[in-house]
Amino acid sequence: MAIHYEATDARYLPRYIDIELDELSSAGAIAIDGPKAVGKSETATRRANRTFYLDRDNERELLQANMDALLVDEDTLCIDEWQHLPSVWDAVRRNVDKHVNTRYLLTGSATPLEGVDPHSGAGRVISLRMRPLALSEREGTTPSVRIADLFSGAAEVFGTTIFSLNDYATAVCETGLPGIYRQSPRLRRQLIDAYIQRVIDRDVPDQGLMVRKPESLRAWWAAYAAASSTTTSYTKILNAASPGESSKISKDAALGYRDILAKLWLLDPVPAWFPNRSPFKKLTATPKHQIFDPGIAAALLGLTPEMLVSQEPGSWELFGQLFESLVTLTVRAAGQVAEAKVSHLRTQGGAQEVDLILERYDGKVVAFEVKLKPTPTDRDLRHLHWLGQQIGPRLVDKVVVTTGTDAYRRPDGVAVVPLALLG
Repeated sequence: MAIHYEATDARYLPRYIDIELDELSSAGAIAIDGPKAVGKSETATRRANRTFYLDRDNERELLQANMDALLVDEDTLCIDEWQHLPSVWDAVRRNVDKHVNTRYLLTGSATPLEGVDPHSGAGRVISLRMRPLALSEREGTTPSVRIADLFSGAAEVFGTTIFSLNDYATAVCETGLPGIYRQSPRLRRQLIDAYIQRVIDRDVPDQGLMVRKPESLRAWWAAYAAASSTTTSYTKILNAASPGESSKISKDAALGYRDILAKLWLLDPVPAWFPNRSPFKKLTATPKHQIFDPGIAAALLGLTPEMLVSQEPGSWELFGQLFESLVTLTVRAAGQVAEAKVSHLRTQGGAQEVDLILERYDGKVVAFEVKLKPTPTDRDLRHLHWLGQQIGPRLVDKVVVTTGTDAYRRPDGVAVVPLALLG
């Protein structure tokens, strides 16, 4: 592992966000946002003297009845699923203003329906996004190329991995959910299906959306999953969700599904890049679609590892899209530690595209291309070189992420890195 966090529980997998929490230890309050089951509670509660689980009626009522006293009772308090008691947000914010000695960790799996404006915590509550396990956070990988080092402009690129195409297909389908991915294949499939059904049958209604046809929501979500790593229009996604049906759900209804899943952090689109001091005249504003976890996307589409590597035309194309989803998950998690944000670049008409742009707080950029093959060609890298011509020294490194076995730097300066070695 590339992470060196001291874990007291041998079963606990150290996370990139642990590094951030260590570096931000003097912050008065930190909100950790993300979908259910990505490990927010396990990570936060290990750091707390006491935890209130607000998805439990008795603990929610206890805290609501005596909030002023209980919120200053310990050195570090974890408030789990805080959105079930929105008033706790403002109470924490006020305590941070008062400089009380208590430190707060708030975890949330959904944005609250009402009663709080999360922006009201600006300057007081730091927000961190927690996603499923990146490949480099999972057991069995030994990352040798660090994203933080790439920003130096002289990163050493080395390492060998035994990860095969079959291993990447398995990594896509197993999910990055800590309580699921370690399980046997049959149990894992059951747990993934139960996760999806819970979203549709319980989590969505809990957000106030009554779905008359739950199967329509699942079909729309699956169509969105089929658009992973693309900029497909919502109209095409809607048509894909109801093929051959004369009475399709309206676009407004489909966008309602999208919004509610976004509130649950279950969609994780990659925004288009609009750099400051931009030399670009015509960039598309369309985000690149991503489900929060490629394994959930694969399950929604009924894909197995064997189907992905079969090289059947439809499955092979989806394997490429979901492999990019897995790369995106890894680059986002490791990039966040380096204070860098992920976007993508596409000129209008698609003449030039760069799969992932990682821009640090100081404007430095690392650009990534993703290829589902072991060795890239010169043609595969032409857009990386084009970007370098456009932004000059701001582009400090160019990387193509592959399924090969060795990491190395080409004579033209491009780093070739198998995903299993990137961390």
